[in-house]
Amino acid sequence: MTEAIENPILNSPYEQPDRYYEIGPQGPTGEIQEGRRPSESFIPIAVSKKGKQGTDQIELDFDTTGERRERNTLINDLRREVARWRRGGDYSGVTPISRKLLQHWAAPDRDNRVLFCQREAAETAIFLVEVAGRHGYTDWRRRLEPENDAHNSGLPRIALKMATGTGKTVVMAMLIAWQTLNKVQSPRDARFTSRFLMVTPGITIRDRLRVLLPEEPENYYDQRDLIPADLKGGLAHARIAITNYHAFQLKDAKEIQGIARNTRLLLKGDRKEDAFKETPKAMVSRVLRDLGGSGKQQVIVFNDEAHHCYQDKPLSAAEQGTKLDKEEQAANEEARVWFRGLQAVARHAGIKQIIDLSATPFYLKGSGYNEGYIFPWTVSDFSLMDAIESGIVKVPRTPVDDDARHKLVTYLRLWDFVGDKLPKRAPKNTVKDWLPEPELEGALHSLHRSYTKAFQHWETSLQQHGEPPPVFIVVCPNTTVSRLVYEWIAGREAVEDDEVVAHTPGNLKLLSNVVDGKPLARPRTILIDSRALESGEGLKKDFKQAAAAEIAAFQAEYRRRYPGADVEKITEEELLREVMNTVGKKGRLGEQVRCVVSVSMLTEGWDANTVTHILGIRPFRSQLLCEQVVGRGLRRRSYAVNDEGFFEPEYANVYGIPFQFIPSDKPAKEPLPPKPVQEVRALEGRDDLRITFPKLDGYRAELPDEEINLDLDVAPVFEIGPDTVPSWVELQGVVGAGEHDTSEERTYRRQEVAFALAKRILDSQFNTADDKRPWLFPKLVEICREWLDHRVTIDKGYSLGPLMTITQAQAEAAEQIWGAIIRFIGDRRIRLRPMLNRFDPQGSTEGVYFHTRKATVPTEKSEVSHVTLDGVLGNTWEQLLASELELNPNVAAYVKNDHLGFSIPYVHGGRSHSYVPDFLVRLHRPGDEDFDRYLIVEVSGSQKSPGPTRAKAATARDSWCVAVNNHRGFGRWGYVEMTDPLLFKARLAEAIQLLYGDQPIIGDPDLLDYDMQMRSAGGA
Repeated sequence: MTEAIENPILNSPYEQPDRYYEIGPQGPTGEIQEGRRPSESFIPIAVSKKGKQGTDQIELDFDTTGERRERNTLINDLRREVARWRRGGDYSGVTPISRKLLQHWAAPDRDNRVLFCQREAAETAIFLVEVAGRHGYTDWRRRLEPENDAHNSGLPRIALKMATGTGKTVVMAMLIAWQTLNKVQSPRDARFTSRFLMVTPGITIRDRLRVLLPEEPENYYDQRDLIPADLKGGLAHARIAITNYHAFQLKDAKEIQGIARNTRLLLKGDRKEDAFKETPKAMVSRVLRDLGGSGKQQVIVFNDEAHHCYQDKPLSAAEQGTKLDKEEQAANEEARVWFRGLQAVARHAGIKQIIDLSATPFYLKGSGYNEGYIFPWTVSDFSLMDAIESGIVKVPRTPVDDDARHKLVTYLRLWDFVGDKLPKRAPKNTVKDWLPEPELEGALHSLHRSYTKAFQHWETSLQQHGEPPPVFIVVCPNTTVSRLVYEWIAGREAVEDDEVVAHTPGNLKLLSNVVDGKPLARPRTILIDSRALESGEGLKKDFKQAAAAEIAAFQAEYRRRYPGADVEKITEEELLREVMNTVGKKGRLGEQVRCVVSVSMLTEGWDANTVTHILGIRPFRSQLLCEQVVGRGLRRRSYAVNDEGFFEPEYANVYGIPFQFIPSDKPAKEPLPPKPVQEVRALEGRDDLRITFPKLDGYRAELPDEEINLDLDVAPVFEIGPDTVPSWVELQGVVGAGEHDTSEERTYRRQEVAFALAKRILDSQFNTADDKRPWLFPKLVEICREWLDHRVTIDKGYSLGPLMTITQAQAEAAEQIWGAIIRFIGDRRIRLRPMLNRFDPQGSTEGVYFHTRKATVPTEKSEVSHVTLDGVLGNTWEQLLASELELNPNVAAYVKNDHLGFSIPYVHGGRSHSYVPDFLVRLHRPGDEDFDRYLIVEVSGSQKSPGPTRAKAATARDSWCVAVNNHRGFGRWGYVEMTDPLLFKARLAEAIQLLYGDQPIIGDPDLLDYDMQMRSAGGA
């Protein structure tokens, strides 16, 4: 008896996995290994073989698909080099645009963090284009070229392997942004393009990928904060076409449509080419018409679910007698259409790169390769085991033991018991009394009992918060079986003489569409032919008849939800597709669906995150198919992290699919139920409580003239020696920028160092796109030389070299010099001006809307409904301050800074950061003022993200408030920290009076450029 692995999650979803479970002959052993799980080209399968005494002997069986456990050397070697390049965060060798994006995605203090698996996939693609073969790194493209020649007729393909639910669409958005923004910045750089073709296997994914269109209101670039604000404008240059591979089929010319087949054959004669079909070139023009332009720019192709796209290998003489079944023949034909379409695009438009994304980039059975053979052009791998150990997906739980007399675990190998007893064809007459085979009926009841527990939790804890119910999915082999199973689960109509005389309830109470003899107005269970819906070819007549009652019910629901809509113009296919695509989505047509009975298999790309139970009633001859079907239930419901920064495990119970990643003969520990979700939003009728604020990218220094000086008294000593240099030298070597020979003992002249520091200060503090000040450079060089002479100490054996070779050291030195300059006091003072975001210069509380599982407190003086409290059990300090803000008579309105978009840019250690303070407060106006006064409040202590606290506070008060107050267009702002909850009331009252009195709370008065006594100057 093996011990159950109670918590499979070992790693943070946002960091590189550094621990993994060892996989032995019996699956994961429970032994934790340090380091990164190697990429291996197999899918572990748990095959339970019960012994005579009923004990389990679990082994990993790879013989069923011809797979062997082999390391993927290309992926593992490339992964190590990408990790070395990533380390330190400087991303050497890439363009400035690429570096800014990479660092933006990797920032640990983001509200909406990018998962590590998403970063790694994007980083690998970027590394191959911009770094590989240069800067001392291996040219991995030379390893890919022979594979593409052999397998893809020379098409330039790379594959990114990412487990279902890990966010492949986000990666596509990241790569589109990377390519487009670089092309805008450097139009002649042939490595980049702004034209993209997204190819999908079906309509569902095609529609879902609309989030990649920048003009879409819910696009991923904004939703996931993938682009720094100052670069967003460049994304408008992207040209994106989204299609499914069916569009590669050559269409009939308009002239031949409606012509009889024999007439068409007569017109064609003996010619091989069909003159009445469009040419491949015309097809490419049709597919790419949304990309516009002259076509001189090559396109980048993204193949989503790319395992459907391959060039099948001709069967050998020994394999000629091998007969492919209809499904395998169809898969090969689909692959040919897709692959040949890409060849036509390459021929007539030009393809810069094909990027394949798939959880299972393996050859299918019948392709001419061993089933499960990984595409040899795969360059990165974040496997399902990686995703489970990082908590990114649900853990699939399958049966591993039972007390049946035979050796197989019944509900794991369900098809072995019932497959030959299920009908293959539709019956001639209506089936009224079908009963499932005992093993199938037992599986249905068993899963329903498990589902009942999940449903009861939903009723008691989640329903009141508007959460959709859990979802049970059933995958069937054909429309006949699906209809029988559907009616057994959901109920059926009793028809006599073509009239409905009664309604029979289903056998699973929570999933029945008939209650108390009457059909429900909103069906709980739906029947879906996902293959027909995906192809767009329409539903078969008998399927429409089987789902007629449900279609009618959804038409009525559609009318209710969308008054005035012409539902008659909506086809049954469109309606059912909308229902299927919105299962588990709040406020949508499929929101309350509890069960989906699907023909063949649910389409890839179907992404309901509420699936808790899966039943497979079909043959699963490949582990690729197992993973594809199980993947439909692996998306998490909750993405809230616990105290350790990890996700809590979630589970999906799976029957009938011989697939397991963490096998055990003990029941897994029940997951913690997800916490209720609270909707936090801006409330109607509270417009008077609205708070507006500026959005800054940084600060610009204005000087009355070029007479600037260094105040040595405020400049600290800068030490170069063993306490600082060794770690940075090592870091520099890790990221590769300093992969110079350490034996090089170059001596840098003091003037050379002063020039480098002066240039850095000039570029970072003075020069902007519309305001260049080159005349300041000589003075800055003089200041930097003075600083080097008087404030730099060098230990024996060290030199000024780190200030030239180590970016971090140079940045810190420039910060110290700048700090001494801006603190110069005299008649000629520097004035700070805000650098407003050009595309989004102002935010407000008006559009706040999000869901949270954190503790919340309702508000009265805020346009936003709740204050969200940070911390696992809430934050009593924040709650106490919110209470004081509600009671203080001078406070007109306030808001907790959560999902508000308000941040304070600051620089620390040479890197740009964003500081997100806790509260914004608007004060009541005195009668003689025509502008508003605002207070930024930081609650220090309790659970705070790590960071340079002093730098944040100093920037907030002496840079942000100063610059905004100097602008005069956003009212007057002040900043205060609350550090003692016993003094909150008094400290708040004091801060408010200081702000009313224009005291230094609004920023260093020596840096402000208006008369403190002129309180009416500047409006809000």
